[in-house]
Amino acid sequence: MIPRMAYKARHGERYSEEERYRYAQLAIHRMMKAGHISTQRYGVEHLPKEGGYMMFPNHQGKYDALGIMYAHEDPCSVVIDDAKSHGMLVKQFIDLIQGKRLVKDDLRQSAAIIKELAEETKKGRRFIIFPEGGYYKNHNAVGEFKPGCFKSAVRAKAPIVPVALIDSYRAFEEWTLKPVVTQVHFLKAIPYDEYKNMSTAEIANVVRDRIVNTIQEVLSPA
Repeated sequence: MIPRMAYKARHGERYSEEERYRYAQLAIHRMMKAGHISTQRYGVEHLPKEGGYMMFPNHQGKYDALGIMYAHEDPCSVVIDDAKSHGMLVKQFIDLIQGKRLVKDDLRQSAAIIKELAEETKKGRRFIIFPEGGYYKNHNAVGEFKPGCFKSAVRAKAPIVPVALIDSYRAFEEWTLKPVVTQVHFLKAIPYDEYKNMSTAEIANVVRDRIVNTIQEVLSPA
């Protein structure tokens, strides 16, 4: 499928975002089947019905974005560290979904990406952004969220969708032939009017708290 991904990515005039996204989902589905991975999705009803929005999940590993895209019916894309985006398969996949590559140490490039995200979200696109800035084998624990990750949402005045991932790390970390089950929880969207008077640090804390509370409720029910 890699050559087909590259071809479809190069010829965006021939393939709509919907068509390219369906092909990306097909690739994810085949990978899941081969790896005995299944993903349970919850809270799809919380996703905004119209317009663009940004999803902010906790980060556990390389499967995270794939699990969200498998669970997310409408086309969406992802922001990825440029340094991790040029390997075989990853490059073709990111090109296919028109992902955004972020050069972490380049402030000018980061500012440009924030502007692009805001403008494209205003036009109806949807993006996945990982506010922890990386994953550190923390499993179901959640690290601190970087406030700067929320600048693009504020600029776009777009809804923010917290996403809680559970056991996502198991997909690629565990060396086993046994079935692996992960969970994607789409939490209630936070409209712009609800966060417009908050600082990005306050927004980051609110989103993180909702994700942490959901994970705790699922893993340690009362």
